Amino acid sequence: MHFLSINDFSRDQMNAIFDIADQITEGKTTTSLKEGSTLALLFEKPSTRTRVSFEVAMSRLGGRSIYIDKKTTQMSRGEPISDTARIMSLYVDFVAARMDRHEDLVEFANNSTVPVINALTDLEHPTQSLADIYTIGNAKRRIKGVRIAFTGDIAQNTCNSLMLAATKLGAEMALVSPKSFPPNPQYLTRAREYGVVDIFDSMQDGLAGADIIYTDTFASISDTFGKVDQDEVEKRKRIFAPYQVNAKALQYADKEVLVMHPLPAFRGQEITADVLDGSRSIVWDQAKNKLVIEQAILMYLSEKSA
Repeated sequence: MHFLSINDFSRDQMNAIFDIADQITEGKTTTSLKEGSTLALLFEKPSTRTRVSFEVAMSRLGGRSIYIDKKTTQMSRGEPISDTARIMSLYVDFVAARMDRHEDLVEFANNSTVPVINALTDLEHPTQSLADIYTIGNAKRRIKGVRIAFTGDIAQNTCNSLMLAATKLGAEMALVSPKSFPPNPQYLTRAREYGVVDIFDSMQDGLAGADIIYTDTFASISDTFGKVDQDEVEKRKRIFAPYQVNAKALQYADKEVLVMHPLPAFRGQEITADVLDGSRSIVWDQAKNKLVIEQAILMYLSEKSA
């Protein structure tokens, strides 16, 4: 069983992962992975939180991890993804892959005999969205009926996964962005099959009644080698500037609104420092919960693949 997309997990399966996470958080489980379990972290893109949290998750479950930069593998010299997947399946028990192209991740998983976890692609970031929903549930004591307003670039991977997970579990989504940056139509259509997704180009209208305001970096434009398209970055900074999450934006939302950001954050761009570090922010809880959710995902996949 793989975890490449929120579409891979039903509502019941996501709740089962949250139950495991609760048991871990409350110290009510001593479950570990089989002795000698190994996770390969195959990364094309840089990472701080996802890499470190997966490594610590494996350690806490009694296993170990190996970090593999794609640039140092034979794939960088043209070895087919399918061959790499077959070989790695002979050596490790799990693969968490962070890839530029979602289609490459799918090809890898199709040729892997061990569970493959999406640690971020151009289309989705499902482990992040499960950590986000788990954080919201803990903070609001419910998911169903919670209204989440995502501001800024609503066509990117984090938003795609979050709106699938949120609507599947009964929350509402408000996507707030310039009209020139619409959401991914494939993900919007699927999310609307699950529940409510509204689209706004006005911050005041889009944040009205929001229980959660969620934002992410306005410009995450880089290739495999980390080179940034600076012209695109500057263009996005100008276009998205009115969608910054600041003290004024919070006034449009519910009086008990909470603020989320998956990090890294660029203070003064998509979010101001006073909001990120303020009393309405649950950003650091969000980051902390990546670890427990990744432990829970590994345990769940281990049980289902046994």
